[in-house]
Amino acid sequence: MESRGVPPGPYRATKLWNEVTTSFRAGMPLRKHRQNFKKYGNCFTAGEAVDWLYDLLRNNSNFGPEVTRQQTIQLLRKFLKNHVIEDIKGRWGSENVDDNNQLFRFPATSPIKTLPRRHPELRKNNIENFSKDKDSIFKLRNLSRRTPKKHGLHLSQENAEKIKHEIIKEDQENAVDNRELSQEDVEEVWRYVTLIYLQTILGVPSLEEVINPKQVIPQYIMYNMANTSKHGVVILQNKSDDLPHWVLSAMKCLANWPRSNDMNNPTYIGFERDVFRTIADYFLDLPEPLLTFEYYELFVNILGLLQPHLERVAIDALQLCCLLLPPPNRRKLQLLMRMISRISQNVDMPKLHDAMGTRSLMIHTFSRCVLCCAEEVDLDELLAARLVSFLMDHHQEVLQVPSYLQTAVEKHLDYLKKGHIENPGDGLFAPLPTYSYCKQISAQEFDEQKVSTSQAAIAELLENIIKNKSLPLKEKRKKLKQFQKKNK
Repeated sequence: MESRGVPPGPYRATKLWNEVTTSFRAGMPLRKHRQNFKKYGNCFTAGEAVDWLYDLLRNNSNFGPEVTRQQTIQLLRKFLKNHVIEDIKGRWGSENVDDNNQLFRFPATSPIKTLPRRHPELRKNNIENFSKDKDSIFKLRNLSRRTPKKHGLHLSQENAEKIKHEIIKEDQENAVDNRELSQEDVEEVWRYVTLIYLQTILGVPSLEEVINPKQVIPQYIMYNMANTSKHGVVILQNKSDDLPHWVLSAMKCLANWPRSNDMNNPTYIGFERDVFRTIADYFLDLPEPLLTFEYYELFVNILGLLQPHLERVAIDALQLCCLLLPPPNRRKLQLLMRMISRISQNVDMPKLHDAMGTRSLMIHTFSRCVLCCAEEVDLDELLAARLVSFLMDHHQEVLQVPSYLQTAVEKHLDYLKKGHIENPGDGLFAPLPTYSYCKQISAQEFDEQKVSTSQAAIAELLENIIKNKSLPLKEKRKKLKQFQKKNK
């Protein structure tokens, strides 16, 4: 039941919905059932559907083994609401499904959702506009810029100078020949280089299907790269954008449980649960998810990289995408991931929920405040849970500053100043990690290779036993008999 793979592109959540519903409709076993002294053919119970769908989701790389049975029931309810299934009397539209013996069947209509079509002219204009932007970067034209007004983000004079001096290296000997770069030029190079690297890591011909380049605010990237603590956490100049002190204190309390330097108040039975609910309420009441609504498609597309052989690619892609976030969002995400990761690994932490394990509780509680769509999407909860699970395990790498990006920008700016770059394709980038992929083979090829490899290993082992001079003849005969008996 492995995922057949939904390629990167727009409306990926809808495509995944279509993949899951198609797999469910094609693979769910149907048989006769008796209910209220009547026989019904080609149907299934809700419990049977939950069993089958639960197994499907856990073995699908887009969702993974963190999927819970309760989440599966929720998805089955959405199936009934969207007429993927109907009850035995043909009723649908509600979410009246539980893990029981209620009978359901598939309707005659197709469950496939149609994808919204983007107007060809709009798509053409987007591509043309981005191409113009790329050219303008390297021709040093003055461009109209989008200034980040929300969040009250300000680069202090000291940090602005720091970035400028770090990136633009003055060459005193060639000062006459150097072009003068404005702050605006520097920002455009940051944006362009970041997008080029992201496109390269994802291995897609274009990013315009999943992100509008104009959404990328280079000041955010520069700030997130330059203003960090020794632990790599973003430091905000405007403290009004930071987490409230009482939330920070509560997070430190649970992250360092049972040793906390910030909570000196006496505790009581159930104290840690109350603290956890306080933190959860704050994050769940935020006006938008930490990854923002506008980057939803981008992060959903990266979810298709979250497979064992693509783990490094996923980490590097998420590392760049998280640099695009407004600094207050990035800081909140960093602190949240550190906290829930520590809590889930803390063997001394009392149970925070009667029926749910600590790791599952962390994922279930905070997934939707990390990733969700502005409009209701049926697979939101499952997709968000998959991403949060991955971030919990890899947050230290994902949320660190990539040094190669700084190097690449410095090189571009240096070559621009000296006039060595005239076209976007002429730039020199810092080398990216090399990724190697496993070639996918059929089940038959796998079985054949498994047999041949095993036989070769056995033959080699037998040969070593026979040639082993230190092994007594009696012992050799004994081992050979054992092999013959085992491999009959």
